[in-house]
Amino acid sequence: MLDDNIELKMLKTIESLENKFINIRAGRANPSMLNGINVNYYGTPTPIQSLANITVPEAKQLMIKPFDRSCLKDIERAINEANIGITPINNGEIIILTVPDLTEERRRDYVKQAKSLAEEAKVALRNIRQDANTDIKKEEHTEDEEKHLLDEVQELINKYNKIVDEKLKEKETELMTF
Repeated sequence: MLDDNIELKMLKTIESLENKFINIRAGRANPSMLNGINVNYYGTPTPIQSLANITVPEAKQLMIKPFDRSCLKDIERAINEANIGITPINNGEIIILTVPDLTEERRRDYVKQAKSLAEEAKVALRNIRQDANTDIKKEEHTEDEEKHLLDEVQELINKYNKIVDEKLKEKETELMTF
């Protein structure tokens, strides 16, 4: 019987890949583009989502309305420092981010980035397989049981590699669609 932990690790690898794919933008505004940006709020690094409402009024715009207007400049500074490729526009009450159209070259760069992330996920899956195979070989099993368990691990790897390929294909389609 295979350890459920193995498949759980593989699922987490897929989840991690999906989260990384979210940060590769496809020319559309998405509040998750601001994930990981911390604002220096009264000396404490605070996630931007904790300080403001982030909405998408149009497909290519993000609107950031802080709960406390006094932190508007700090939010603007944090976005500039995060270097996400978008210049914030501060009108004194809200910050507007307009996502620029992607050039063909930029889209191809993003596809390369997505392929690189997918390859990293596959490497992580192979490492999980290697650890599982090592554990199986250390345990006391008959030759047939061991072969069966190793085959199960390989089937899981094949299944999750296919999922990675599907996710990559979806992301490529999203990035190359104008």
